[in-house]
Amino acid sequence: MSTGRAGHVARSTTRSTIRPHSETPEATRDRVPLRTFLRTADGVAIDSVYEPGDPPFRDLVFVIAHGFTGHADRPHVRRAARAFARYGGVVTFSFRGHGASGGRSTVGDREVLDLAAAVGWARGLGYARVATVGFSMGGSVVLRHAAAGRDAGVDAVVSVSAPARWFYRGTAPMRRLHWLVTRPSGRLVGRYGLRTRIHHRQWDPVPVSPAEAVPRIAPTPLLIVHGDRDGYFPLDHPRMLAAAAGEHGELWVEAGMGHAENAAPQELLERIGDWVVGRAG
Repeated sequence: MSTGRAGHVARSTTRSTIRPHSETPEATRDRVPLRTFLRTADGVAIDSVYEPGDPPFRDLVFVIAHGFTGHADRPHVRRAARAFARYGGVVTFSFRGHGASGGRSTVGDREVLDLAAAVGWARGLGYARVATVGFSMGGSVVLRHAAAGRDAGVDAVVSVSAPARWFYRGTAPMRRLHWLVTRPSGRLVGRYGLRTRIHHRQWDPVPVSPAEAVPRIAPTPLLIVHGDRDGYFPLDHPRMLAAAAGEHGELWVEAGMGHAENAAPQELLERIGDWVVGRAG
């Protein structure tokens, strides 16, 4: 799988606390937050935010990939960003079709290019170690992105509440999601009710599934996290991912946890931060 060339900045915002990409090395030293638009390899503008972390882990940056219908400013994404800022710098972004980003969502396919642009930006900020943390759809994206091996440019991968296989309809929430994505009326609800612009075209070709991608991630450290009360994907999904990972992956099944970033408790986010610090190089 090719993730394409990491993106560059399309344009910067005008907010006074934000500087353009060309000034990011100085901004990193000065611990100044940045917000800008990155350009993906296929030309989509991706709204992205960088926040410096706390010492002593200033050589490490977390890149957070949100779930479907989320975006960089969602409260639970911001909560995760604050938790990980205790361990390093943090880059958040909105996938295509979400929030202020351009394009339309392909529900986990071309989103690999969005993550590649964010990882490339994180490296450009001067960090020696990059960890990707994805939730739900973002969890599938970090797995497929990391399957590029060394070309992915990541030192640790955390996938939370991700599916193992495509086209799953075994739960009521997933049946509703398929209606949202595949039906014109569903896409209207997505656009105007959920502020998510969904592409009308079906996948062609169908991308490599998360379970097929996982064996290609080794030797990069991999953590798979899933709640035992996840209403979208039952436990056979994380177990399938863990089986595909073999000895190089870890599986945490979280008692009482539901789905994705909305359900991740503070204590879990802190444990993920500790795991990344210990594994990312």
